[in-house]
Amino acid sequence: LTMLSLYLSEADMLCNASASGQLLHVLFLLENGADVNGFNTFNRTALQVVKLGNTALVEALLVAGADPNVPDPVLNLTVTHDAAREGFIDSVRVLVDHGANTNLVDGQGNLPLHLAAREGHLDVTQLLIECTTLNIHPDLLCSRKLKSFYFFNVNATLLCLCVYVCVFRRNTKSNYW
Repeated sequence: LTMLSLYLSEADMLCNASASGQLLHVLFLLENGADVNGFNTFNRTALQVVKLGNTALVEALLVAGADPNVPDPVLNLTVTHDAAREGFIDSVRVLVDHGANTNLVDGQGNLPLHLAAREGHLDVTQLLIECTTLNIHPDLLCSRKLKSFYFFNVNATLLCLCVYVCVFRRNTKSNYW
């Protein structure tokens, strides 16, 4: 540990190590009592600031008990939203395997699935289609109101079609859809 660590909180040290991808340092801090869900000076956890491409580090934090569903205090994003938006398929898979809720919306009303599709990450989109339940109000899908249902679960095929249309529009800049 450096002289600077004398002035940093345990959570700040853990978040700094996590953000810079230092797996061994993260493990050392956790083994010595650092709270895996502690908040740093910027009100973020180690999992929220992790290098998402470092799947081993993501998994180490989750195995240590990191909560994958803690929302960002500014945009209400979870780490799953971030990983999906950036296309980190392995990190998304590890997050889902460790209990990440893929049905949480961010401050804009987006699911991780929406962000993956918008950015054109088809592999992440396909993974998230399998584990996301999307509730859509019937008025959004047809002009006739369905009196017996306020909300219903969208069939995975319909959801897949919608996602691919979004990706197609983004990739081709088409106005035909």
